[in-house]
Amino acid sequence: MSSQTWVLLRGLTRESGHWGDFPNRLVRALRTQQSDVRLELLDLPGNGEQCAVSSPTRVPEMMEACRAELRRRGVAPPYHVLAMSLGAMVASDWALKHPSELQAVVLINTSLRPFSAFFRRLRPSNYWPLVMLSVFRLSLRQREARVLSMTTRLQAQPDRVLDRWVDLQRQHPVRRRNALRQLLAAVRYRASPAKPEPPMLLLCSKGDELVDWRCSQAISRAWGAPLRLHARAGHDLPLDDGEWVARNVVDWLHVREVVGQISRPMPLQA
Repeated sequence: MSSQTWVLLRGLTRESGHWGDFPNRLVRALRTQQSDVRLELLDLPGNGEQCAVSSPTRVPEMMEACRAELRRRGVAPPYHVLAMSLGAMVASDWALKHPSELQAVVLINTSLRPFSAFFRRLRPSNYWPLVMLSVFRLSLRQREARVLSMTTRLQAQPDRVLDRWVDLQRQHPVRRRNALRQLLAAVRYRASPAKPEPPMLLLCSKGDELVDWRCSQAISRAWGAPLRLHARAGHDLPLDDGEWVARNVVDWLHVREVVGQISRPMPLQA
């Protein structure tokens, strides 16, 4: 059985540590069907271990930085990519420009021009909280607590998550300049109206208070990609219900495999 390399990409100002225990959940679920699974957690430039790097102001440059990092690690394509928010924009651009490198793409709670209006891509109820985060001098814990309240809804132990997030920001502080550059990249990115070649699954949360779930619906309709909707989770779907995400990814892969086997031509009988 061939191996699968999964590349995970987070969103705006978030790093690989913000996945929490989701990578372990994903690997366990994938190994029910695929014994050899390799996970590569990448940080976008300016985040995580790359916090000292200047963030590009364009999504294609972020995408090329991810490809270069995988080459540096000696990890060759093809890849499966699971990405959320800004990371999903990077994955979309990757699928468009280097389709032969990607075997499957999972996009979580993202939004893309030209499929959705700005007020859906960022809900108006978040304008003021984001201004507060940018302008007012808040403590690190206050800042992360506001992000947590905007992005999650199903946390049984929010203080434990908050403690972890504060530690991550202390280890890898994201510069305000880099946060603004990442936001600029997200705002200016425009996706292709035509569906990229690699197989694609869209996952989104109806309880997402940051990005309207109908943004994922619009992408699904434009690209003809399947969409699966969580009724209660927030923007950070893998953190709110990682088991649901992992299960839906594995189910989708299984359906694709079965359909592929059915569609293969039968060998001629001697």
